[in-house]
Amino acid sequence: MPLPADIQMDLHPKVTPFFDAQSNTIAYVVQEPGGPACVAIDAVMNFDAAAGRLTSESADAMIAHIEAADLQLEWIIETHVHADHLSGAPYLQERLGGKIGIGAQITTVQETFGKVFNEGTAFQRDGSQFDALFTDGDTYHVGAMPCTALHTPGHTPACMVHIMGDAVFAGDTLFMPDGGSARADFPGGDAVQLYDSIQRVLALPDEMRLFVCHDYGPGGRAIAWETTIAEQRAANIHVGDGASREAFVAMREARDAQLAMPKLILPALQVNMRAGDVPEDDAGNMVLKIPVNRI
Repeated sequence: MPLPADIQMDLHPKVTPFFDAQSNTIAYVVQEPGGPACVAIDAVMNFDAAAGRLTSESADAMIAHIEAADLQLEWIIETHVHADHLSGAPYLQERLGGKIGIGAQITTVQETFGKVFNEGTAFQRDGSQFDALFTDGDTYHVGAMPCTALHTPGHTPACMVHIMGDAVFAGDTLFMPDGGSARADFPGGDAVQLYDSIQRVLALPDEMRLFVCHDYGPGGRAIAWETTIAEQRAANIHVGDGASREAFVAMREARDAQLAMPKLILPALQVNMRAGDVPEDDAGNMVLKIPVNRI
């Protein structure tokens, strides 16, 4: 899988982060250089599982920023099907427009979790809930700014990294250098694939800005979200300084075996595989399933 040949390091989009403390997610609004077009990446809806209450504070903050800056939302990107928060994509789209895009391997995720949640035939497993399905190397535009999607499986089959000028949005493929990398033990995950995907990202230009989807403040440091390819290659605790595939896979598999499931994995997966729409019963009420002993 070659790297795109048309990376434009002279384009410096404005990146505004939005940190959601409940899920330790960083969502982004990315504005084209010199223009009003923007893209929202990994928008979050707030969900109180104990109360069964869905609210929109995190997504509303992104909307307020876009409206205050008089921006035009053209794309709403999901880097993958998140397991730790519910997507705010349809909420943003309803209020501001834009197309929702995700990796084409969403169909694999839908097929896998369609079985876990015992979804009937009404649940389409063809990715049709999304406006665009990206394959490796696909390009699209935010205003005049060209963007490229790279397929980076390993954490999930549908993970994509998005390149926008001198910025790359890594989703869960990489964390900050002192955070390492994402787990690879969800259904469809694969530590070998994750290592190879990370190596592909690390082959990007040294000075490229890299933005992560999650940060947990290791060691009590302040939450952070921006690093560089050079910093990742030199200092990432899981893959930096030339770590081998064999060492990474052994570390990742041992570490993953000790991790608890994300608190919101069951509501998040069944919502996010639907592009953020909450399933409904026959009366039109939003409902969620809790399958037992399936994950």
